[in-house]
Amino acid sequence: MRKINFCEALNEGIDQEMERDPSVFIYGLGVPDHKHIFGSTNGLLEKYGPNRVFDTPLSEDSMLGFGLGAAINDLRPIHVHIRVDFLLLAMNQLVNMISGYSYLVGGKIKVPIVIRAVVGRGWGQGFQHSKSLHSYFAHIPGLKVIMPTTPYDAKGLMIAAIREDNPVVCIEHRWLYWAVGEVPEEPFEVPIGISHTIHLGNDITILAASWMAVEAMKAAEIMEKRGVSVEVIDLRTIAPIDYTLAVKSVNRTGHCIVADNDWTFCGLSAEVAASISEKCFDKLKSPVSRIGWKHTPCPTVRCLENEFYSNAIDIIREIERKLDLSPTDISGEEFYTHEKKFKGPF
Repeated sequence: MRKINFCEALNEGIDQEMERDPSVFIYGLGVPDHKHIFGSTNGLLEKYGPNRVFDTPLSEDSMLGFGLGAAINDLRPIHVHIRVDFLLLAMNQLVNMISGYSYLVGGKIKVPIVIRAVVGRGWGQGFQHSKSLHSYFAHIPGLKVIMPTTPYDAKGLMIAAIREDNPVVCIEHRWLYWAVGEVPEEPFEVPIGISHTIHLGNDITILAASWMAVEAMKAAEIMEKRGVSVEVIDLRTIAPIDYTLAVKSVNRTGHCIVADNDWTFCGLSAEVAASISEKCFDKLKSPVSRIGWKHTPCPTVRCLENEFYSNAIDIIREIERKLDLSPTDISGEEFYTHEKKFKGPF
């Protein structure tokens, strides 16, 4: 199987669905320009033309309302937001209209729309460009929320989302765009609502999604060197959440950490931790721990920004605390950083 990166996998999935189904189109700020949403819309304008691949006015609410109108009239729109922060300007359409429209009409009309939203840090962006907000969308009945981690899942979940007859929000962490992995050339679906074990272990379980699954994997690799066996489960979808693998794992290990790329207060980690505590209460050897952002706006200054964002080191230290271990020597380890690949949106 050939290897491509996360961004190429997204692009290929969208391209194959647009070729298969003429009702699919993609639109949003920056979709057809030379940046192509970090390259994820490369070649689409040239192949399908401006009627199916186009830019929009700077008016998120009206543009998402346009997508709703298209979806209930037998089209399958993909609306792209290069920053999730400004999807907030379209929350009226998303929360008050799109999420409940099929319910409003008793299921007689479907709403097949995909909303892509880019998250992730880079170059000291401060409090207005640093949010993730996935818990906002997962909180709303009627919305499905996917958070792919690997190139394989990026393509498979995107195809599944486009074919889905209900609205899907796709959260894409831009540090993942350069992740490389094996992806089949032919179209395929990764079912929405199915979790996946990405690292086997017996001592402690980590539940994560998107970029934090990458950080969890790094922590697992480091702890493995000192004989600690860490199981990592990638949720992949946070609305709905599949707890099947998580419950089996936590019942076996007795310890659980939920790592989330968001604020811990009222966030996804709170929901997952509460659910695991309820489902695995008799088997837990320690309370479920949560790792996430400090409950404060994100600072712009780099040294403070580094303290704000959680990473593999935080996960390692929490594993040590829960298992009563001495601190692990990480002085020779190389951790992920966006400077290696991130070139900026322009």
